[in-house]
Amino acid sequence: MTATFEFGSVPTYAERLPWIPIKEGEWFKPLRFLSGNRGRTLLLRLEPGVIEPLHRHTGEVHGFNLEGSRQLLESGQIIGPGDYVYEPAGNQDSWMAVGNVPCVVFISLRGALEYLGPDGDVIARDDTESMAAGYRAYCEANGLEWFDLSA
Repeated sequence: MTATFEFGSVPTYAERLPWIPIKEGEWFKPLRFLSGNRGRTLLLRLEPGVIEPLHRHTGEVHGFNLEGSRQLLESGQIIGPGDYVYEPAGNQDSWMAVGNVPCVVFISLRGALEYLGPDGDVIARDDTESMAAGYRAYCEANGLEWFDLSA
């Protein structure tokens, strides 16, 4: 089932959207998928101690911490609620949710996210189309209403 909106401004009612599991202790909540693989906006939630492994972005990333904290593993910097991180295209990083509460980050990104192995080889890849397909498949498999979040 799909629901669409018929007016100029296109709100996304985040409370209606499920948290989609990525791996143990990590979920995403899609907010918008830009057609033609142009980018996506989402919420990412990690439980304390969960690591976002080494990855590279092929497009720029904007990340705003809403709740909890994360530590950028390459620099050791702690990013807390209200802090913003910009990552240019080509950036490689990893980070870990730290503290006693889940870390929730509002993320807007373009391009692909390439997970890197120990030799720098791409071992997995996510992009707008694969995440949109994952969202829809999760909703359908769990009998949930899915919303057309494309723009």
